[in-house]
Amino acid sequence: MKAQMTIAREEGRTQMGMEKFLSAGDMVDMVGCCEVTPTGALNWIDSAKSPVFNTLGEHYRILRTDYTAFLHRCAMFMDEGLFGRTRAKKRILIVDDEPAVLSFIEATLHLEAEYELATASDGLEAAHQLAIFEPDLVVLDIMLPGMDGFEICRRLKSDPAMSRVKVLVVTGFATEENIEKILHYGADDYLAKPLKLEDLKARVHQLLADVK
Repeated sequence: MKAQMTIAREEGRTQMGMEKFLSAGDMVDMVGCCEVTPTGALNWIDSAKSPVFNTLGEHYRILRTDYTAFLHRCAMFMDEGLFGRTRAKKRILIVDDEPAVLSFIEATLHLEAEYELATASDGLEAAHQLAIFEPDLVVLDIMLPGMDGFEICRRLKSDPAMSRVKVLVVTGFATEENIEKILHYGADDYLAKPLKLEDLKARVHQLLADVK
């Protein structure tokens, strides 16, 4: 997307803080016009030189305030009701290549009945899910095929569009070196395997307590 993709990450982090980012689908919804496609919405933004960012999965995001200003400049109709919408449930992405562990975490959090859940069993699938599911928390294994948890965490926390996402690391390799490394990359907390049900629930609840 031309020049807007070269905007400095650190400048974006400073100016954007915790503001809401929109996907291409969100942009179309805000226009309230079914004839407008996501590609069309992105073309508008490109021609107006508005700042668009790409996620780990190469999906585009724009600050809601920037897109709103663009629509006002172009005298486009906007569905103002979208500004009052919030998610009914917090979203959690679970990433682990061990089927038994993945199922245990998913079943434990499903019992809480207050979360939307998605899963991934390797690093590349996790990157894709981060873009389309837009979680509030990632429960992340370290040793993964495709892309390990270190790299996922590093990319996630260095991306201004996604750095707000909490990361809870779960690992069977909780060595001092690994824990120091993953915390350095921005992980918010960790649990050592084998996981205990009550510890998992408590840590998830704690990390999501301040997520709006």
